Amino acid sequence: MTLPPGQPLSMDATLDDMAESFDLLGEWEERYRHVIDMGRALEPLSDHERNADTRVSGCASQVWLVSAREGDVLHFRGDSDAHIVRGLIAVLLTLYSGRTAREILDFDAGAAVARLGLGSALSSQRANGLAAMIARIREDAARAT
Repeated sequence: MTLPPGQPLSMDATLDDMAESFDLLGEWEERYRHVIDMGRALEPLSDHERNADTRVSGCASQVWLVSAREGDVLHFRGDSDAHIVRGLIAVLLTLYSGRTAREILDFDAGAAVARLGLGSALSSQRANGLAAMIARIREDAARAT
């Protein structure tokens, strides 16, 4: 697929790429390692960005999500005190950051989680945390419309 310079892939195309990568990895142990590696690549949040306003409630681990608006586009950054959760944040940022609020709100997050196989691979606590992170991203997008 050829895109104009600076034009990101659509959310669906990004999801397709991620799903393809996950499928190539095979077993979930390898996928977990890949997700953790994705999390290691995230830039950590500063101490002042880790506060009650950016903390995501509903997660067993401590999770912080920061959003910033640039024109119509929302950018997200995040961090966690747990390696796998930090990786899940990286997965979500890959999908959602750099998108318009409308793209975010129109995207079927449940289908994405299922497509990546995350729903069946995560403990119920981790799945609830992932849902809370998605809800926070969607809330930020709704406020931006």
